[in-house]
Amino acid sequence: MIYAFGDCKLDITRRELRRSGDLCSVEPQVFDLLVFLVENRDRVVGRDELIDHVWGGRVISDATLSSRISAARHAVGDSGEAQAMLRTLPRRGFRFVADVAVVGSIGEPAASRFARPNQTIRFCATSDGVNLAYACSGQGPLLIKTANWLNHLEHDWVSPVFRDIFVRLSAEFQLLRYDERGTGLSDWDVADISFRAFVDDLEAVVAAAGADRFALLGLSQGAAVAVDFAARHPDRVSHLVLWGGFARGRARRDSPDEADRSEAYLTLMRQGWGKRNSAFRRMFASLYLPDGKPEHIDWFTDLQQVATSPDNAVRVRKAIDEIDVSALLPRITAPTLILHSRDEAVVPIEEARFVAAQIPNAHFVSLDSSNHLVLSHEAEWERAIEAIIAFLRST
Repeated sequence: MIYAFGDCKLDITRRELRRSGDLCSVEPQVFDLLVFLVENRDRVVGRDELIDHVWGGRVISDATLSSRISAARHAVGDSGEAQAMLRTLPRRGFRFVADVAVVGSIGEPAASRFARPNQTIRFCATSDGVNLAYACSGQGPLLIKTANWLNHLEHDWVSPVFRDIFVRLSAEFQLLRYDERGTGLSDWDVADISFRAFVDDLEAVVAAAGADRFALLGLSQGAAVAVDFAARHPDRVSHLVLWGGFARGRARRDSPDEADRSEAYLTLMRQGWGKRNSAFRRMFASLYLPDGKPEHIDWFTDLQQVATSPDNAVRVRKAIDEIDVSALLPRITAPTLILHSRDEAVVPIEEARFVAAQIPNAHFVSLDSSNHLVLSHEAEWERAIEAIIAFLRST
């Protein structure tokens, strides 16, 4: 869906705002605020309703709300003095008052057929006193997504990489996600960043949510965390889904090439974290999302700036490289689905096959993609999502 007003076009599907044809940089919360006000332009939207939709009901200050309203006005060429498009009605709320035309949609992905639900963000504490943020969305059987390398509950919720996955899964299940220690909305200043600490994070979130029996979804590094939990708590895991995952980190694969790549990656990360013109950004694009669009690469660069510090990113990455849960694989008793991109460069498909061979009766799906995580504009995306849903519905 594309809304046109003034010299602006607001593309909901692509999550783009353009003025006079030029792409504008807009923060995710500001974009969501604009969309909600434009879609409800026939009425006044109250302060609490706006906060509930954009911030998921979190407590925010009036200054935060005012800054986002100001940023939204600036993005569309309006101002607090003129209020020609976005008007503030004292003690009542806000209304988008410009004339709006709906001019169609472009390349609408399958997930856009499903309404994006609200997510509710809560906090809990680990055994070593780290505060973790976790979010719930949707209704139905509980599906817990383990944290991967970099997460930010709010940023991921609207990202072009994850949003369609989360919307689709939330239409079928109650989806629970969390930011691991050192990242996102969770505590950054932490003493212990290690694989065992990552597993403890999952344990804390499960306890806080009061979850008894549930399905686990592990993406990339999160697959190893899911494997560890499933091996130690076989009675609590109904299904196990591993997408783009591995059992052995780069330092544990008995490959000199992998070790060299790991060190090169860390060096570029330290030098180029969060920089749009860095060698690290170019390397990420070529490895993780070689068939991604500019918006996907821009999202990752933006994620770096909000998800964690450069030092924490390196600490997390080092912990990931040392992962080895291969000895736990034969102990998995839960039905297991493994999905992996055939031509991806981050985690060789041989690693996924190794995992599939070690887990009893695991079902393996090879995806025709070069991206680490299949993107919603790819033909294989729908196949992957349907395979996950069908698998999780099975008994």
